[in-house]
Amino acid sequence: MRYDRQTRLEGFGPAKQQLLQQAAVLVIGAGGLGVPVLQYLTAMGVGRIGIVEHDTVSITNLQRQVLYTTADQGKPKISLAIARLKQLNPEITFDSYDTWLTTENALSIVAKYDVVVDCTDNFGTRYLINDACVIAGKPLVYGAIYKYEGQVSVFNYQDGATYRCIFPEAPAPGEMLNCSEIGVLGVLPGIIGTYQANEVVKIITGIGTPLKNQLMTIDTLHNTQHIFNIKPVEENKNIKTLQSDYAQDVCDITGVQSLSVQQLEEWRNAGKEFLLLDVREEDEWEICHIDNSLLMPMGTVIQSFPRLTLNGPVAVLCHHGMRSRAVAQRLTEMGVKNVYNVEGGIHAWACAIDDTMATY
Repeated sequence: MRYDRQTRLEGFGPAKQQLLQQAAVLVIGAGGLGVPVLQYLTAMGVGRIGIVEHDTVSITNLQRQVLYTTADQGKPKISLAIARLKQLNPEITFDSYDTWLTTENALSIVAKYDVVVDCTDNFGTRYLINDACVIAGKPLVYGAIYKYEGQVSVFNYQDGATYRCIFPEAPAPGEMLNCSEIGVLGVLPGIIGTYQANEVVKIITGIGTPLKNQLMTIDTLHNTQHIFNIKPVEENKNIKTLQSDYAQDVCDITGVQSLSVQQLEEWRNAGKEFLLLDVREEDEWEICHIDNSLLMPMGTVIQSFPRLTLNGPVAVLCHHGMRSRAVAQRLTEMGVKNVYNVEGGIHAWACAIDDTMATY
């Protein structure tokens, strides 16, 4: 029996398998994140899977998009993906959407599925997916990757927080830098995408505890993992219409500058006037922090930051640099000038600058 190893699980069994087989899941994107999501949902027996993808295979995709081969260069991802997924499990029904998700088609596509999985790589589409899921009342499984780190969350689930509750608004068009310049470790999308697939299975079957009102961050370089609480904002759960334009096709804000820990030390030694904003949680702060930094956990920045009086640049710090990057982006969107992300975070500071500092 194909699903024997799952149905033998205590707490799963044939009843949960039947729920998977009756479910319909929409996966938006068949790239780095989408490939592992699609492979595992297909293998585990989700009955109907919709795929939204309009891109072709490039040689630069292959170090992380392991469903495709060198001979596939230039061919449409969606047709290749469906053909190979059918080989993996011919019992699954696939819906093909060879298109980009737009304001014209998002609601009609999302409405057909029980769960939506965001496997995209740009902010505009993420906000479009979020808003469509809120309007349609569909749970959204979110994943994002950056260099060696990733994020996973479940939005709009059982009256929980949405993507806008942690990142309230998308950057303005034209404020972005192409993500191909940043780079990503090949195994990272596989790790994060597998976590996304796991959240989908939990939502469908009712097992375990989905990441509702929580953001999980995973650092593959230092083997650390953290979960942060997200406070639901009522107005973000009551979106009624899509915006007229979500046009974004890249993944970083030009207004956010990078600051190494060596440069941060130079600023401090020179007596430069700046704000060092630590966006970690209080329990992390108690383990270690840099003197004269200001603790403002990530979830409180939007409400608290406008009350500050700024004299000089803002350097944003977290554990390894991913949360701080997201906060720095948001501050730039709010009109704050001279925002810097401290690359590598306080862990890099402890390793390179202060070897007496506790690490975690």
